[in-house]
Amino acid sequence: MTSFSRYLPFVAAMALVVVASNILVQFPMQGQVGGLSLADLLTWGAFTYPFSFLVTDLANRRYGPAVARRIVFVGFMTAVVCSILVPPFLFRHGLIEFETAADRLVRIAAASGAAFLSAQLLDVTVFNRLRRQSWWRAPIVGTLVGSVFDTAVFFTVAFSTAFAFAGPNDSFALETAPLMGVFNVDAMRWVSWALGDLSVKLIIAVVALIPYRLLATRWSQPALAASP
Repeated sequence: MTSFSRYLPFVAAMALVVVASNILVQFPMQGQVGGLSLADLLTWGAFTYPFSFLVTDLANRRYGPAVARRIVFVGFMTAVVCSILVPPFLFRHGLIEFETAADRLVRIAAASGAAFLSAQLLDVTVFNRLRRQSWWRAPIVGTLVGSVFDTAVFFTVAFSTAFAFAGPNDSFALETAPLMGVFNVDAMRWVSWALGDLSVKLIIAVVALIPYRLLATRWSQPALAASP
């Protein structure tokens, strides 16, 4: 078996997670919790994207950081391509009701790619530093740090006026509304979206410890020696 074919399942899993997330992010989560409309805070993509950190951490655990970084780059390229191609495809087939302008797609693609690449590589670095400690410490700390960084980078680049040079602003995202739809503090909508997205990521990070533990216990030692 070639070295590539050994970690092909991780490459396929990462591509699947990224593609699914770029599709599901177009669909708001319907539902009401008290006075809070979930559609104002979350899309279904928030529930699939965090598993990209699980794929990265398992690859790091099994093959070391060098292979994990290669898998991250596969995810990065997939994220950029999907961010540009998926929304128009869904619109043409009547699966979403809005069409995103081409220059907005470029900005979203830049935000998605920058967030994915920086957060996942940070996760690889943190995981590798903590890999010799308790089994749960490396995946949970790496994923939490990566999730915070991912959310901050994506929503800031995609919606903040500070990055208007990357493409046109989204006027709806810049409107002020009660924070997360329930607090008596006004904030731009994209800030509430970011907080809702991050909340889900942190919950999924804890839940993902279960499959991580089940799979990682099969590998008492990494297949390849870890190297920076």
